[in-house]
Amino acid sequence: MCKRTPSNLGFLSSTAKCQCKIAPRERKNCGPPGISAADCRKAGCCFNASVPGVPWCFTAKPKKVKKVCPADPRVRVNCGYPGITAKECTNRKCCFRAHPAGVPWCFYHRTVEEAC
Repeated sequence: MCKRTPSNLGFLSSTAKCQCKIAPRERKNCGPPGISAADCRKAGCCFNASVPGVPWCFTAKPKKVKKVCPADPRVRVNCGYPGITAKECTNRKCCFRAHPAGVPWCFYHRTVEEAC
Protein backbone atom coordinates (compact mmCIF):
# COMPACT_ATOMS: atom_id res chain seq x y z
CA MET A 1 0.00 0.00 0.00
CA CYS A 2 1.00 3.63 -0.19
CA LYS A 3 2.97 5.23 2.59
CA ARG A 4 3.10 8.67 4.17
CA THR A 5 6.32 10.65 4.21
CA PRO A 6 7.27 13.97 5.80
CA SER A 7 6.97 16.99 3.59
CA ASN A 8 7.90 20.56 2.99
CA LEU A 9 5.57 23.53 3.58
CA GLY A 10 2.81 21.42 5.08
CA PHE A 11 2.20 19.26 2.01
CA LEU A 12 2.94 15.58 1.66
CA SER A 13 5.44 14.70 -1.01
CA SER A 14 3.92 11.27 -1.59
CA THR A 15 0.54 9.65 -1.34
CA ALA A 16 -0.85 9.11 2.16
CA LYS A 17 -2.11 5.62 2.98
CA CYS A 18 -5.68 6.83 3.54
CA GLN A 19 -5.75 8.29 0.02
CA CYS A 20 -5.34 4.76 -1.34
CA LYS A 21 -8.39 3.31 0.44
CA ILE A 22 -10.60 3.05 -2.63
CA ALA A 23 -13.07 0.28 -3.43
CA PRO A 24 -11.55 -1.91 -6.18
CA ARG A 25 -14.44 -1.24 -8.60
CA GLU A 26 -13.92 2.53 -8.20
CA ARG A 27 -10.20 2.52 -9.07
CA LYS A 28 -9.05 4.68 -11.99
CA ASN A 29 -6.02 3.33 -13.84
CA CYS A 30 -2.83 5.30 -13.24
CA GLY A 31 -0.17 3.42 -15.20
CA PRO A 32 0.56 1.13 -18.13
CA PRO A 33 -0.04 -2.62 -17.89
CA GLY A 34 2.74 -4.33 -15.96
CA ILE A 35 3.93 -1.21 -14.12
CA SER A 36 5.93 -2.05 -11.02
CA ALA A 37 4.79 -1.03 -7.55
CA ALA A 38 7.87 1.21 -7.22
CA ASP A 39 7.23 3.01 -10.53
CA CYS A 40 3.54 3.37 -9.69
CA ARG A 41 4.34 5.00 -6.34
CA LYS A 42 7.02 7.22 -7.93
CA ALA A 43 4.25 8.56 -10.17
CA GLY A 44 2.24 9.50 -7.07
CA CYS A 45 -0.24 6.68 -7.52
CA CYS A 46 -1.45 3.85 -5.30
CA PHE A 47 -0.54 0.20 -5.85
CA ASN A 48 -2.45 -2.85 -4.63
CA ALA A 49 -2.26 -6.13 -6.52
CA SER A 50 -4.53 -8.11 -4.19
CA VAL A 51 -7.67 -7.95 -6.37
CA PRO A 52 -7.53 -9.46 -9.89
CA GLY A 53 -9.37 -7.84 -12.78
CA VAL A 54 -9.11 -4.23 -11.55
CA PRO A 55 -6.32 -1.66 -11.91
CA TRP A 56 -3.45 -2.39 -9.53
CA CYS A 57 -1.86 1.02 -10.09
CA PHE A 58 -4.60 3.58 -9.54
CA THR A 59 -5.21 7.25 -8.88
CA ALA A 60 -5.25 8.33 -5.24
CA LYS A 61 -8.06 10.28 -3.62
CA PRO A 62 -7.30 14.01 -3.54
CA LYS A 63 -5.47 15.32 -0.48
CA LYS A 64 -7.68 17.18 1.97
CA VAL A 65 -6.20 20.51 2.96
CA LYS A 66 -7.21 23.32 5.26
CA LYS A 67 -6.06 26.84 5.98
CA VAL A 68 -4.62 27.54 9.42
CA CYS A 69 -3.10 30.55 11.12
CA PRO A 70 0.53 29.67 11.85
CA ALA A 71 1.27 29.37 15.57
CA ASP A 72 4.95 30.29 15.17
CA PRO A 73 5.26 34.10 14.84
CA ARG A 74 8.58 33.69 12.99
CA VAL A 75 6.87 32.16 9.94
CA ARG A 76 4.22 34.86 9.53
CA VAL A 77 4.00 36.47 6.09
CA ASN A 78 2.68 40.02 6.22
CA CYS A 79 -0.83 40.54 4.85
CA GLY A 80 -1.43 44.09 6.02
CA TYR A 81 0.28 47.32 6.96
CA PRO A 82 1.39 48.96 10.20
CA GLY A 83 -1.64 49.88 12.31
CA ILE A 84 -4.14 47.65 10.47
CA THR A 85 -7.14 46.77 12.63
CA ALA A 86 -8.34 43.23 13.29
CA LYS A 87 -11.49 43.94 11.26
CA GLU A 88 -9.54 45.24 8.26
CA CYS A 89 -7.27 42.22 8.46
CA THR A 90 -10.13 39.71 8.59
CA ASN A 91 -11.82 41.53 5.69
CA ARG A 92 -8.68 40.62 3.72
CA LYS A 93 -9.29 36.99 4.80
CA CYS A 94 -6.06 36.97 6.80
CA CYS A 95 -5.11 36.02 10.37
CA PHE A 96 -4.76 38.65 13.11
CA ARG A 97 -2.86 38.34 16.39
CA ALA A 98 -1.73 41.55 18.10
CA HIS A 99 1.34 39.96 19.68
CA PRO A 100 4.29 39.60 19.94
CA ALA A 101 5.95 42.87 19.04
CA GLY A 102 8.24 42.97 16.02
CA VAL A 103 6.32 40.54 13.80
CA PRO A 104 3.35 41.04 11.46
CA TRP A 105 0.04 41.10 13.31
CA CYS A 106 -1.97 40.65 10.11
CA PHE A 107 -0.63 37.65 8.22
CA TYR A 108 -1.54 35.01 5.64
CA HIS A 109 -2.92 31.56 6.42
CA ARG A 110 -0.84 28.49 5.67
CA THR A 111 -2.28 25.53 3.83
CA VAL A 112 -1.72 22.17 5.52
CA GLU A 113 -2.93 18.67 4.85
CA GLU A 114 -5.64 17.39 7.16
CA ALA A 115 -4.91 14.18 9.02
CA CYS A 116 -6.49 11.04 7.60
